[in-house]
Amino acid sequence: MRGPGRWAVLFALVVLAVVMIFPFVIVAMNAVKSPAEYSSNGPLSLPEGLYLQGIVDFWNRVEFGVKLWNSLVISASVSVLAVVLSVLNAYALGIGRVKGRLWILVLFLVANTLPQEALAYPLYYLAKAAGLYDTRLAVIIVMTAIQAAFGTYLLSAVLGQFPKEILEAASIDGAGRLRSLLRIVVPISRPTLSVLLIFFFIWTWNEFFLPLIFLISNDTQTVPVALGVLQGQRYMDATMSSASALLGIVPAVAFFLIFQRTLTRGVTVGAIK
Repeated sequence: MRGPGRWAVLFALVVLAVVMIFPFVIVAMNAVKSPAEYSSNGPLSLPEGLYLQGIVDFWNRVEFGVKLWNSLVISASVSVLAVVLSVLNAYALGIGRVKGRLWILVLFLVANTLPQEALAYPLYYLAKAAGLYDTRLAVIIVMTAIQAAFGTYLLSAVLGQFPKEILEAASIDGAGRLRSLLRIVVPISRPTLSVLLIFFFIWTWNEFFLPLIFLISNDTQTVPVALGVLQGQRYMDATMSSASALLGIVPAVAFFLIFQRTLTRGVTVGAIK
């Protein structure tokens, strides 16, 4: 694409980027304003200086370090376990061609369409009966199953197109199914698995509803739950609310920026394949 059309597309992308970044900039500016400055100048004014007391007060008041660690442990565990489970399921469905493969994939597809509200009641009582209520392990198990359902459905379609000649050559050389999976399928599918890992981490990090139900104590809550619960408190002024939103966004954004090249490479390789 050359000429005016190229510049029009570039201009549209710049405008879209500004629109998406603008709310984050507003939150960041208000997070470093004092309450008096916010009241006198409004939310759209530039800060006159760096007022970090709101961030410090919020961090100490909600024990944000504990919430951050809980979110990190849950998100990292879910992303890794969900990818491993998705690979094992998809290897059996996409390459192994087990009996009833179509109906199993339909079951995974239906599981992805179920609203979480419909799962809250049975999962709550299952966690109570198993003695896992108000533990991070309960959220890890539930979220791993939910994310793995999507990962299995996606990877089954990808591995269904996997070249059979490679696997047959490995079988002739004496490689079993597990060795073929670990030495051939996983390395070749690594870009797709990397994309799934990143998305699973971000989706789990931003999850609010199920952690709100399962994690009720202050020592087990995640960052989104802590932010959601505290937004309605009267002692949260505008600058402290902005500080809480900024602290909740920054870790996910940092993770995305760190693995942005991996994500781009995985999407590009998948498109070329």
